Amino acid sequence: MKLYKSIILGALGVMSFASCDSYLDINTNPNTATAEAASYEYRLPWCLHYLQAGYEIGASVDSYFTGLVTSTAAREGGASRWNLSATTRANQITQWFLVPCASNLQDMYDKAMAAGAYHYAGAAKFMRAYGFMNIIDHMGECPYTDALGSSTSPVYDTGKTVFMGCLNELDEAIELFSKTQEASAKPLSVGDNWNNGDVSKWIKLCYLLKARWLNHLSKKQAGSYKDGKYDADAILECLTKAQQSNADNTVLRHTDTNGPTKDVEGWDETVDYNTIFSCVGMNNGRYFVTKTFYDNLTNFDGKGVEDPRADKFIPWQRSVKSATTPAAVKWSTDGKWRRSLGIDIINDDIYSNGSGPVQSEFTTEAATFNGVDYAAYSWYCKTDNQERQGDTIYVHGKSSSKGYDSNKDLLYRRGGVDESAVSGVFSDRPDSYTYFGSYWEACFIKAEVLMRKGDKPGAFAAYKAGIEANIQAVEERCAEWVAGDPSLATCPSFAPATQEAIDNYLNTAIGTAADITMGKIITQKLMTMMWSSEQWNDMRRFDYDPQIFMNYGKPMWYTTHGTALKYCPEGAAPRRLPQASYEVDYNTGNLEAIGAQVPGALELPVIVSKDGTRGKWYNSDQIRTLPVWWDSTQE
Repeated sequence: MKLYKSIILGALGVMSFASCDSYLDINTNPNTATAEAASYEYRLPWCLHYLQAGYEIGASVDSYFTGLVTSTAAREGGASRWNLSATTRANQITQWFLVPCASNLQDMYDKAMAAGAYHYAGAAKFMRAYGFMNIIDHMGECPYTDALGSSTSPVYDTGKTVFMGCLNELDEAIELFSKTQEASAKPLSVGDNWNNGDVSKWIKLCYLLKARWLNHLSKKQAGSYKDGKYDADAILECLTKAQQSNADNTVLRHTDTNGPTKDVEGWDETVDYNTIFSCVGMNNGRYFVTKTFYDNLTNFDGKGVEDPRADKFIPWQRSVKSATTPAAVKWSTDGKWRRSLGIDIINDDIYSNGSGPVQSEFTTEAATFNGVDYAAYSWYCKTDNQERQGDTIYVHGKSSSKGYDSNKDLLYRRGGVDESAVSGVFSDRPDSYTYFGSYWEACFIKAEVLMRKGDKPGAFAAYKAGIEANIQAVEERCAEWVAGDPSLATCPSFAPATQEAIDNYLNTAIGTAADITMGKIITQKLMTMMWSSEQWNDMRRFDYDPQIFMNYGKPMWYTTHGTALKYCPEGAAPRRLPQASYEVDYNTGNLEAIGAQVPGALELPVIVSKDGTRGKWYNSDQIRTLPVWWDSTQE
């Protein structure tokens, strides 16, 4: 859109020429802050940053649809409870891509091609494909062929049109990454802060994305993907060219330095740390594990063997065991840390009204709260609801930081003293890594496809390799944290697991080729891909089936709360987000027109005025239950 371009170009010059020592530092001269002077190598790191941040902002809500985590916040808690009127990230998903990233890609591509910098041109094509696919994954339809041009009200395209267009652009990216750049072109390493100029990793990432997207078509008839069909052989072929080990992963290695470079187009926060820290980790009450996640981590498939990742994904807090401590609570070997239990959002009516959990407070002095006496240095819940006073067994996943918060380490202290420390979790710390393209995802896609083909031994081998690869990555990051701050080793959330525990889990807990199921494959995949929109994509592809998603069930809030059915009737499920507000407000005609090409859109219930005029399909209370194109059998 022309509007988007005019907003970003002036700011881009300032951003691209800012010299710093941060995560996005490209060591440039800040003298000429103009769009024309912003060459392709200076645009790339900023475009990558906003592509990544916009994706993760969306994923920071998507993960709650899986039932693995819940929150006291309305938006995130709404997703976990199926309170669909309360949850969306549509504006950020589209704005963070279209404004600071997509509006620069054509200029970046043109300049790169003119200079023979084919790898930068490939990155531009990759980013266009990734960003627009992310939009239709969430909203179903969007302007695509008419987007980012001169029109301030671009025409909408169907989900299929965008999907096939993104596949074509990804193929173009692969072709460009495969070419040798002209000798005078800037090496990709100058602007690439994802893969540090390693073109082979970019090609592998492109093939992983192609396999991922083709696998989204699992509800379509078998046939060629070029016709919009499910093409199992093409997926497997892509995977032979994708990641073959963790060494091939695309990893964003965020830092906790609170560098001087700020996100000027979004929240004005430092750009060096993990976006999930910004959305989840730095906020109270945004991360509580559910019983579903807890049970899958501690007793996968009923084998009674704990996952070595359980201590890393389930939060811990310093505490002292008392006579009333539930026997199910796990303690560290030194008795100074206790691990959270999982919240049962499926069967427990305590949570059906959305009031829980109540986040724990900490008192450093003996005190009485709500008629209960607490000793000094005790956890308690500040509520007069007696049923909620026991919520101290649930530990929130809030993280601290040395950079952003100027604290002494990564432990958050609820009462400001060491006795009140909380661990955070593996994925939501400021310097947690983002695994944008992983070998384990490739393994799980392969396992799913082979399972569909009836090759159980092959499916099991890929499934086991995926689990092992993710465990290895978790262990390596924890070892890095402990090496940087040895005091963290006393907290089970950071302490590396023993090889004996890892081997025992892989050899006894995950099953065998004889008993492998699609449910085991997809459940393990969900656990490895926390804060990826692929979690919600898989939930939709498999229709929230509890036979596939182990220990999963509809949240009790949805089944008991009176207004839930207004937004999600019986038999329906969360399928999309509503369109961004600015599309509804300023591109109304084109948005309304595309409804005739979206099966089911014009049958959605809408308000009818006294003169018989029907409301707009996209304003229906039930818009979130309308499947996107790939999440359906439609041609």
